[in-house]
Amino acid sequence: MTEQELARWLRSPLGRYVVDWESTQIDSEVADIFGFNAVQIGLPQQDFLRANRIAMRARIGLGETTHPAAPVAAQCQPEALPFAGQSIDLVVLPHVLEFSADPHQVLREVERVLIAEGQIVICGFNPLSLWGLRKQARRRENFPWRGRYLALPRLKDWLSLLGFEIESCQFGCYAPPFEQQKWLQRWQFTEQAGRRWWKFSGAVYMLRAVKRVPGMRLITPCWQKKTLRNKALQPVVRKTPKEIHGQ
Repeated sequence: MTEQELARWLRSPLGRYVVDWESTQIDSEVADIFGFNAVQIGLPQQDFLRANRIAMRARIGLGETTHPAAPVAAQCQPEALPFAGQSIDLVVLPHVLEFSADPHQVLREVERVLIAEGQIVICGFNPLSLWGLRKQARRRENFPWRGRYLALPRLKDWLSLLGFEIESCQFGCYAPPFEQQKWLQRWQFTEQAGRRWWKFSGAVYMLRAVKRVPGMRLITPCWQKKTLRNKALQPVVRKTPKEIHGQ
């Protein structure tokens, strides 16, 4: 995947269709995630951290991005992230795994840089969808059809092996992959029908998981006020001088 292909696709009706759905879902997922550092790896033209309130937010490019609309903090390969271990609170991976040569290594790197209880948000194309069928028919096309789509059960297994716990998962974009905007609009009725009748056949999925560390328990402040019991007054028996000297 080159940056030119990516930029071209984001300007297409299909690109806007997918990014609009993903932006809405990610906004709701990351809005209440707190910490010190948040990183978005891939798709730097889109700000998927805009709804997050972490102060230090950075977008990482995967190619030679120079477009002014894509301000990036660094360029790197997702298989070797330039961050210290246990230094990131939130990582967003929009369509990185299906275009990586080693997606499992990408997840291992994310697990390495995340702190305990850190969170990861992943967006990917669903191979069990109409979009997945088109990919099988036209494997040599440009983005997004030439990637290696990961089935959600397989991705969940990988995350479980790395110690992640799935918190939420959503499917979307049920319309067929039409190139023209008018046809996408005519098939908007499939969104509500798909969420109700064939939920797991959406073209795109969004998953959020938390890194769990065995034997670790977060200690939170106790905000509940407890009323202290008043000590009851007791009479003091005073001894006479004779009693004190044993007389």
